Amino acid sequence: MKRFITYSEIRKSLAIGEISSVELVANYLSQIKQKDKELNAFITVTDEYAYKKAKEIDRKIADNKNAFEDFPLLGMVISLKDLYITKGIRTTAASNVLRDYVPQYSGTVVNRLEAAGAIIIGKTNCDAWAHGASGENSDFGATKNPWNTEYVPGGSSSGSAASVAAEMSFAAMGTDTGGSIRQPASFCSVVGFKPTYGAVSRYGVVAMGSSLDCIGHFTHTVEDAERIFNVTAGADGHDGTIAYLKNNTSGTVSRVGIPKEYFAEGLDPEVRTIVEKAIKTLESDGVSVEEVSLPHTKYAISVYYIVMPAEVSSNLGRYDGIRFGGERVSFGREARRRIMLGTYVLSSGYYDAYYLKAMKVRTKIIEDFSRVFEKVDALVAPVSPTPAFKLGERTTDPLQMYLADVYTVSGNLAGIPGLSVPAGFTSSGLPVGMQVLTPQFHEGSLFSLGKRYQKLTNWHTKFA
Repeated sequence: MKRFITYSEIRKSLAIGEISSVELVANYLSQIKQKDKELNAFITVTDEYAYKKAKEIDRKIADNKNAFEDFPLLGMVISLKDLYITKGIRTTAASNVLRDYVPQYSGTVVNRLEAAGAIIIGKTNCDAWAHGASGENSDFGATKNPWNTEYVPGGSSSGSAASVAAEMSFAAMGTDTGGSIRQPASFCSVVGFKPTYGAVSRYGVVAMGSSLDCIGHFTHTVEDAERIFNVTAGADGHDGTIAYLKNNTSGTVSRVGIPKEYFAEGLDPEVRTIVEKAIKTLESDGVSVEEVSLPHTKYAISVYYIVMPAEVSSNLGRYDGIRFGGERVSFGREARRRIMLGTYVLSSGYYDAYYLKAMKVRTKIIEDFSRVFEKVDALVAPVSPTPAFKLGERTTDPLQMYLADVYTVSGNLAGIPGLSVPAGFTSSGLPVGMQVLTPQFHEGSLFSLGKRYQKLTNWHTKFA
């Protein structure tokens, strides 16, 4: 299979007839057939559906000389985290509760991707209901890391990250509630993008934490992350939280802050070295770097694991087995744990002590970011305190698992955009990503710095 790093390469090959959309789909399906028995990245492969769409696209290219202008993602083969509602295609949320659920409609993002010419090749595995940081909580079995199958790919968007890293799809959609795109992107050496809360509609995506969920994606390059975002972003009339304006996303980054709390005790030495080298690369290209402080970072995990379970308990309450789906007895251990935690912190007598106090500290975390962004254009930090860990290593210790998101949950609590960009590998060959954070709706600054870094390095050109 010819390797495509950028969509521009695909577009050129399709335009000159070097490859057809049907052949492109066949290539990715071949990769799935060859690799996915071991990786378990897909729950459902939509081969017939993908071939049908590919044939339609080949006709568009032949009949319409402006096809690539009219359809900005024409021929892009993409997979969807199995939280995305898809008309006529099974949507499980990786849970036995929805094992046989086939929706009657598609969500906003799915409709926008298809209208732009993208080809859906399948639905990817994930931690059930997006509850997890490793991909091991799926009722359909754990996904494995394409770089080393003894290790986790990260979670909860495990299959999406693995599918792109292993060339089983060109791009993939995920969700990020506390780091579920950025962390697996770091573990799998792909680009992972989380937009500002309120930039991309959540309509038609199974909800986890409604004040935290962000709809993003995985690619090989920041350029393509921006390309997909330009298609998916904006109001749709269904999600009342959308506040995105296309003209407020541009920005050149000249000043970068390094939050000292993200480089404290607990950070793996190799991760520290790799991220510090990435920062020096930017500095050598003329970016001004200064240390900054986000003092309430130490409370972020505690706040997140009060706010998020409270919202989970509310959102999962609709799955009663009456209107659709199976009975609640099918909920897995992690879903039950979060339902119980959430119900507890919202219960009479405990609401003020836990949930209300957490929301007050959340405001302090937001204020930390607002204050720092008065001085710098962006923040650069590690994505996760460690590289990928071994399968089974943390499954018996939920607190250790939760700490995998210690550097990412703050971005969700504050509603700011984030990006994970491949930055190197450990001595044992495990990938490590660099995280970029910018103010709300400053996606342009995020993309600007990410593209700048990728022009200076070649980590994104490495394949599993």
